[in-house]
Amino acid sequence: AKMQKYLLYNAVEPEELPTLRELSTMEICKVWSGMSRHIYRQLLQKKAVEIGVGTFAVVTVYASVEEGKVLPVERPMFILSKPLKMFYNLESDETKIPDETPVVQPDFEEIAANTHFRHEIVEQCVQETLLCFAGALRDNKEVEFSFR
Repeated sequence: AKMQKYLLYNAVEPEELPTLRELSTMEICKVWSGMSRHIYRQLLQKKAVEIGVGTFAVVTVYASVEEGKVLPVERPMFILSKPLKMFYNLESDETKIPDETPVVQPDFEEIAANTHFRHEIVEQCVQETLLCFAGALRDNKEVEFSFR
């Protein structure tokens, strides 16, 4: 049900983003870099992290090396959720998360402890940013999210 809120029929109104309006760009970046480190640690533990609009996971891709040889390479990927892809009519390759990979939710308490923000702030900041992301998808805008 958490993902439902990112299927937008209407544009995102500024009042739906109270936390983002209160935080500075610097603070929002701090929250997301805490989020990014948290996701990285989960991936190292062979877990996938579901964030509402999709899931970060390590998947095996096959890279061609010389003389037609193929090498399996483990690669972190962001896999957009299926309902979201269908709702916004997006195209992307079908990527399956390995069955043995446990899928977890982000631990906002832990991220908050590491970033010195209250955990409600971290959670709301992340959710409102994702709402903006969904709003951009809805309006067919180009979105660039960079994660280290």
